[in-house]
Amino acid sequence: MDDKLKTAATARLAQLRNDYLARLPAELTALQTLGTGLSGGEPDRASLDELHHRLHKLAGSGGTFGLAALSAGAHTLEQRVKGWLTDSLDELGDAQVRQAFSADLAALGATMSGVDVPLVSATQAGDARAAPGESIRVWLVEDDILLGEELARQLGSFNYVVRRFTRIDDAERAARTECPDMLLMDVMFEQEGENATEVFALHPNLRALGCPLLFVTSYDDFMSRVRAAQLGALGYFLKPLDIPRLVSRMSQIFEQKRAPSQRVLIVDDDRDLAEHYRLALLAAGMEADVLEQPAAIMEKIAAFRPELVLMDMHMPGFSGPDLAGVIRQHDNWSSLPIVYLSAETDLDLQIKAMGRGADDFLTKPISDAQLVAAVRVRVERARQLEAQISRDSLTGLLKHASIKESAGTEVTRARRSGKPVSLAMLDIDHFKSVNDTYGHAVGDVVISSVAMLLRQRLRQSDIVGRYGGEEFVAVLPECDAGYAHELMEDIRQRFASLRFSHEGKDFGCTLSVGLACSLAYPDSDGAALLVAADEALYVAKRGGRNQVREASPS
Repeated sequence: MDDKLKTAATARLAQLRNDYLARLPAELTALQTLGTGLSGGEPDRASLDELHHRLHKLAGSGGTFGLAALSAGAHTLEQRVKGWLTDSLDELGDAQVRQAFSADLAALGATMSGVDVPLVSATQAGDARAAPGESIRVWLVEDDILLGEELARQLGSFNYVVRRFTRIDDAERAARTECPDMLLMDVMFEQEGENATEVFALHPNLRALGCPLLFVTSYDDFMSRVRAAQLGALGYFLKPLDIPRLVSRMSQIFEQKRAPSQRVLIVDDDRDLAEHYRLALLAAGMEADVLEQPAAIMEKIAAFRPELVLMDMHMPGFSGPDLAGVIRQHDNWSSLPIVYLSAETDLDLQIKAMGRGADDFLTKPISDAQLVAAVRVRVERARQLEAQISRDSLTGLLKHASIKESAGTEVTRARRSGKPVSLAMLDIDHFKSVNDTYGHAVGDVVISSVAMLLRQRLRQSDIVGRYGGEEFVAVLPECDAGYAHELMEDIRQRFASLRFSHEGKDFGCTLSVGLACSLAYPDSDGAALLVAADEALYVAKRGGRNQVREASPS
């Protein structure tokens, strides 16, 4: 997106918020009118339904447009009306209850003066780029037109192609001939008194789409979450929406779909059976290999790097527990999932065997479908656990130790292959002043925006980590200094063009970058190359910041 289009998008977002604020007085007046009717006598159910619907929309849209106090107040009143509608309508017979509610309704206008959270603009969380030739299509079903347009604009800044629907019937008709990559719905999207989870369940074309489903809602009750889970939702987000968090979850879902094949090592003395298992796993899209010499198990693991070992329990020469014990002696593989696959049916022996280093037990014979399902879910869980251990909770990037290890691995691989690898060290300029001036919550948004920008602008083969605080490291395999400089300069310029807002004040940030390429340091390992990149970063800082500098041997 060029600067002219960015400026136009930013102006449009500002106009949307201004339009919303301009319409708020009329909306609050309408609510007060309904409240006046409530205090004057017992209302009919239609009036209560309208009051509930208006408060629900206000609770969701207010916070998204920066009016958190208004959103919270509307949500509280909405809950009260919901209670009357469901099980305590008799409470409205009390004139004092009606008058108190009417007064609280009239007080909503006083909350408009407090904007107590950062306003997330379309440019705040980063300028995304889909992979070359890739277009991610998102259907957004939201009956609040202004909120839907705002959300669509913000998702569009991440290169999601958003198609909006204000009626679920329109989305149902579109689903007869089209299929998006993701469906995003308001969980309380109302149609004839039903919420979205129930309406969605009644629309077979939507359910048959088979694409990832995310719900957004103003409600955080257990049963709504259960129903969303039953419908297969992969995310449940509360209004006012945390846009960076929503985008992060969307990115995670698509990254999982593009994740590398799961790797399984099969250890079984029955070669025909082991080959059958291998072919069944290969047919399911996994990588599988068979260990033919048990004594070479550690060499095989180091070379193949499996994510799960599928092992027979009884084998001549070495038993499954023997080999599991050997694996567990190595710290690097102490958490590698090991699953016994054996014809042993004695429960006591199964339990005893699992006490010697294994994680689970599957019994032969086993169908191909059951084998594939069992392996897939265990590897996926292992990947999730590894991500929690090795990845930073704020950014989703690799932690300090993990990115250092990746740098070392890639430098070693580059030296072996004769191909270059470049390391980039990035630092947010004057970040302490951001925290001091705007608070750590805003600082976290700035840090998250760098992470998203790096993930979306770099190649899939590149590895990115949060080195510490506001510092980041990017490992760029098969990338020489010239191309690395081009990539980092693009990221530097894009980050410098972003605008952040807090309580009506706009500000920007810049990045300094230090680069080091293995071709210039042929005898250096990963740690030494990181030091060279860090020294280049220091030169960039000392030279005025907001620039990319390359390291050169002295």
